[in-house]
Amino acid sequence: MTEETRAQAAIAANAEQFRTFAQLLPNHIWTAPPDGQLDWFNDEALAYSGAQQDDLRGHGWATLVHPDDAELATGQWATALASGNGYETEFRIRREDGAYRWHLVRALPIRDDDGNILRWVGTNTDIHERKVSQDESTTDRDRLWTISRDLMLVCTFDAEITAVNPTAKRLLGWDEAEMIGRKLSEFIHPDDIDRTGQEVASLENGGTTLAFENRFRTRAGEYRLLAWNAVPDAARIHAVGRDITEQRELAKDRERVWNLSPVLKIVADSDGRITDINPTWTRVLGWSRSETIGKRSTDFLVEDQEDWTERLRTLSESAPHVEHRTTLLSKNGQQRQVQWTIVPENGTFYGFGRDVTAEAEAAVALAEAEAALRQSQKMEAVGQLTGGIAHDFNNLLQGITGSLEIVQRRVAQGKLDDLDRFIAGASTAANRAAALTHRLLAFSRRQPLDPKPVRANQLVASMEDLLRRTIGERIELELVLAGGLWVTRCDPNQLESAILNLVINARDAMPDGGKLTIETCNAHLDSAYAARQRGVKPGQYVCVCVTDTGTGMDKDTIAKAFEPFFTTKPIGQGTGLGLSMIYGFAQQSEGYAKIYSEVGSGTTFKLYLPRFQGKSEEEEAPPELTDAHQADAGEVVLVVEDDTVVRGLIVEELRELGYAAIEAVDGPKGLDILRSKRRIDLLITDIGLPGLNGRQVADGARAVRPGLKILFMTGYAENAALASGFLEPGMEMITKPFAMEALATRIRNMLGN
Repeated sequence: MTEETRAQAAIAANAEQFRTFAQLLPNHIWTAPPDGQLDWFNDEALAYSGAQQDDLRGHGWATLVHPDDAELATGQWATALASGNGYETEFRIRREDGAYRWHLVRALPIRDDDGNILRWVGTNTDIHERKVSQDESTTDRDRLWTISRDLMLVCTFDAEITAVNPTAKRLLGWDEAEMIGRKLSEFIHPDDIDRTGQEVASLENGGTTLAFENRFRTRAGEYRLLAWNAVPDAARIHAVGRDITEQRELAKDRERVWNLSPVLKIVADSDGRITDINPTWTRVLGWSRSETIGKRSTDFLVEDQEDWTERLRTLSESAPHVEHRTTLLSKNGQQRQVQWTIVPENGTFYGFGRDVTAEAEAAVALAEAEAALRQSQKMEAVGQLTGGIAHDFNNLLQGITGSLEIVQRRVAQGKLDDLDRFIAGASTAANRAAALTHRLLAFSRRQPLDPKPVRANQLVASMEDLLRRTIGERIELELVLAGGLWVTRCDPNQLESAILNLVINARDAMPDGGKLTIETCNAHLDSAYAARQRGVKPGQYVCVCVTDTGTGMDKDTIAKAFEPFFTTKPIGQGTGLGLSMIYGFAQQSEGYAKIYSEVGSGTTFKLYLPRFQGKSEEEEAPPELTDAHQADAGEVVLVVEDDTVVRGLIVEELRELGYAAIEAVDGPKGLDILRSKRRIDLLITDIGLPGLNGRQVADGARAVRPGLKILFMTGYAENAALASGFLEPGMEMITKPFAMEALATRIRNMLGN
């Protein structure tokens, strides 16, 4: 055997050995002579492609390359062949099932001792998952840069901006070109420049992360507060700024609410030790912050402390305790009843308490009054309205007696001008008193059935004040009265009673407050609808709809709701006759009643009354009363009273006495005046005001005018309204109706003192 023969045999043996090892590898292995015409593939490559050796030899391998990658793959292979350098690139190769997968393709030349290329050996490594993930990551970063609500900014260590995302335009109004190349200091609030520079310098001096806040100027010249997080690399700082302007304002608002809220607010740990209180705690109970923080909540309780301790223990990580009433001892030894809602969160208890001492005493008085008035089951509605009716009736009496006193005095003095206004005021109040008495008789069912043409809109509107007092402050009342409403025919007293009963039911279904809507509309019930309902005649109807957002009823309850004596209320709180009487009234009026309800979503009650086709008498509109003009001379008295007649009489009396009188129709308007710089020597306010009551107005007044003298008016009996500790120094109370001379004497004595 010649030397050449032995060499060729050795090469053949090495080639066979190489191919054996190549078959054992999981990658695709291929070889090519110096000219680059691929001539061998291992089984992995053939199995992947589903091709044979002959299919892929030469340039056949290029048929497997994705069309979009073919130019890159063949071009770089040609470059490698020409230069003799290694080949490395990424492209997609078609699998047997036609799918393309990304591969890392590498090839190295095998050289002889003289450096000549003998063969090329290549590998294909599947990198599809990594490549796709990498592409998605790049896409996500680009998308985040584009759509992020946060300001993303890159700058040098010299604070020169090199890149910003589109949020700069959306948030600040600056175009990218207007910011790149400029210094950060050109956009930062002057008061924040030095601090921001120090933060940037800390990153240049070895800091790894940074979190700080500063104010950034918008293109309009305003400033937005941004919270920054920044990290450096070798040459730049990458920062993300989140706009916290509204968040910071909200935090300030929360602090104001904490400090100004009339609700007692406390924070306690899991052991019941108080860690924070708001100023209302001190104002209501007298205990200062230093006297409260660190003590257990049970230290201020009058009732069984063990029961309260057990209640706190069971609160941990459970649902809130809502409307739980406790009796607390104030610093002056008096007892205050506070109704709490307590919310647990991560071992901390947050308590929100409302001082209900006056309400509790009033409730006791009201319960006694109801017990005396409940002569029969049909008097339930009157019992519900005792307090509100008494307040309204005393206001009406005040309007009558006060007007007549002024008329009598002016007649005696020979001043006969302008008497019509006071006579009209007395007449209006008397008519309203008669209407209120009429309603009381209707509610107690002491009038015979008297159907007549009725304008439902005017009837509902006339009941608004009474209904608001019935449902209380926690329930929002909205009247939606349709324009062009038809006239109906029914007993108006019965209709008023029906609406009142529905409102009371709705109120009881919303113990935590809600919204009550009374709506009127024209309705046409066609034959198809009437055929599906029992006892319904097709025709035109006036619909009165009462909707609440309360607890609602299930189907079984709805089915029984109109049955006599059926009630879902606790024993002693409902007769079960209310809805059955409403249903009977609708039937007697040739109308129809329907309930729509869902548990947890509230209830809608629709009362259909037939349209009246005849002519109805037009009602005269009540005369309008104008407010008295305010004067500036003499001592200044602010009168806060929601009743127009009563307020006008008091203002007129003050004028005749030489006082300058300012008037407000409700608590919020009164507080606005009290918070102004106007001179005010005395505040006269009704206790039973809508929205803010008289006591809340007085507390707000004393907050800004500590020495202000205050005279309360009340339509309730004075002893019932005068809770223990209600009157502070400089406060007095007068009970309606009162003589105008008595009012004048009380004012003079208070201002004289």
